[in-house]
Amino acid sequence: MPDTEYSLAEIKRAATNIRKHILRLALDRGGCYLGQACSSAEIIASLYMAVLNLGPSLGDMDAQPFPGVPSPDNMDYPKGSLYHGAFDADRDRFFVSPAHYASVIYCALVECGRLSERAIDKFNVDGWNMEMIGAEHSPGFECTAGSLGQTISIACGTAHARKLKGETGLVYVFLSDGEIQEGQVWEAFQAASFYKLDNLVVYVDVNGQQVEGWVKDVMDFDPLADRLRAFGTVTVEVDGHDIEKVVAAAKTPHPGKPLVVLCQTSSSRDIPLLDKRKPFLHFVGIGADEREAFEKFHAGM
Repeated sequence: MPDTEYSLAEIKRAATNIRKHILRLALDRGGCYLGQACSSAEIIASLYMAVLNLGPSLGDMDAQPFPGVPSPDNMDYPKGSLYHGAFDADRDRFFVSPAHYASVIYCALVECGRLSERAIDKFNVDGWNMEMIGAEHSPGFECTAGSLGQTISIACGTAHARKLKGETGLVYVFLSDGEIQEGQVWEAFQAASFYKLDNLVVYVDVNGQQVEGWVKDVMDFDPLADRLRAFGTVTVEVDGHDIEKVVAAAKTPHPGKPLVVLCQTSSSRDIPLLDKRKPFLHFVGIGADEREAFEKFHAGM
């Protein structure tokens, strides 16, 4: 559990604020990953505010200038993991796999006091670490995701190492359902099962969409829960917009097995103006003919 206790009402408000912030970014920046904010706001807010046991943030509240790419002369640049605190043995680690959800992570950090609201102004601005596609220097990111589906392998390796070292902290991973179409994800689950990584917890945003349309039309993997169980996981399904159920799912017993929480969500949640665009909500640009309606909606949030 987090060191700071938040009420259900505070977490609900945080989820609303995440959507509000990102709709503002979509209006001001010519577009943003707004559908991902709609689908995952309750999941990410719940993780940061009611599930993850993270240490006090060590990151700059106002974000930082881009530190440059890693090189032999640039290995000590500030990492995004600083916003999750020190890597203490009894603290959790949190890996974000779909890097295009970066705006959701930044806004969640704002809502739980790990990043200032002023930092949002630096989102997708040249020279700053608040990138639209998060990387290891971006607030809240422990690693660069690379191609979709790779981060879970890094998290599995971390979980395995933590078990070998006797550390009690857990390793959490956030995935999008489109990533589960990647073969590497299934290899990672297979390895996690083989090594009995019951210190690994994976939350999946199951919004049913990916960049090319409906997930089921691009490559259907249903029944997903049954497949994940066949790979040796304990898998539960919840309403991803029900904060109490999202939080409670983390307490599901899973001795000797990784836990997967499938969160069923909508990529237009609380912003019905997006309904007509489904299933193409991977990136939302707002045209001049729509701006007035979206501005009016934002003002009422």
